[in-house]
Amino acid sequence: MWAVPSTDLLTNLEDLVFADRPYLWVSFSRSGDSSEGLAVLESAIEKYPKVRHLVVTCNEQGRMAAVCKTKPHNTFLLALDDSANDRGLAMTSSYTNMVVAGQCLAHAFSPDDYEDTFSTLLRAGERFLESAQEVATVIARKEFSKACFVGSGVLRAVGQESALKLLELTAGKIHTLSESTLGLRHGPMSALDEDTVFVSFLSRDRHRRNYELDLIDEVRRKKLVKLQIVVSPDSTNQLDRVADHVLSLDAPNLVDEYRAPVDVILAQLLGLFCSLRLGLQPDCPSPNGAISRVVSHVTIY
Repeated sequence: MWAVPSTDLLTNLEDLVFADRPYLWVSFSRSGDSSEGLAVLESAIEKYPKVRHLVVTCNEQGRMAAVCKTKPHNTFLLALDDSANDRGLAMTSSYTNMVVAGQCLAHAFSPDDYEDTFSTLLRAGERFLESAQEVATVIARKEFSKACFVGSGVLRAVGQESALKLLELTAGKIHTLSESTLGLRHGPMSALDEDTVFVSFLSRDRHRRNYELDLIDEVRRKKLVKLQIVVSPDSTNQLDRVADHVLSLDAPNLVDEYRAPVDVILAQLLGLFCSLRLGLQPDCPSPNGAISRVVSHVTIY
């Protein structure tokens, strides 16, 4: 199992698919109307009959949903409630709900196993929303032009989503980057400066955490950034000496693979508050029209 962007599939489909091999493709799309996602779905149905499709979308009226309804023999539609189909440019609740839907699908044959995890996730999210709001408010008042998000393993993906949210919601006025904990030293660390907010997602795994703590300490010791923020799965006083702000999920038993819906709340709030500070409209933060809520104007070849 691996994740491939629909944009890569559109340009390099033959490089990534074996025609004689059966696949299950799980496509995630908030709107179900993006040009690339729709084109890949239609092309795969036509060229690769052994592929079975599961489409997860927040828009039951979207074009990808319509395709599923006309191809019931090899497609299945999972349409989330319309309340998850947020109308703003940047995905926030849509992202969260689709991630949770993906976790539910991973437990499709053992739903009871996910019940406790989801309850933990829900409680952690409620607590984290309150504390992250306070910290994000303070950070947003600071003058900074860059933000760097790092994490190990699956938490690197959390960093990528966090960087994207802050970038989108501030119309690129705050430049963002994301990298793995160990990968940062191999070049990207040179981008850190006194105008950078540095966010590290601390793993629950002790082995990975050792490397993460070393990086956090190095960034502090070299005085490379303006502010350091650590998001930790549990409460610990040991981090206070190396970070300006420490946010705890207060969920030491929540494994890294399930944390994304909670972890990204910090960047979502930071993007919202920074967008307002910069005089932008958070629901439509791209005043020059560089990006839009649905990428539907791409010419398909």
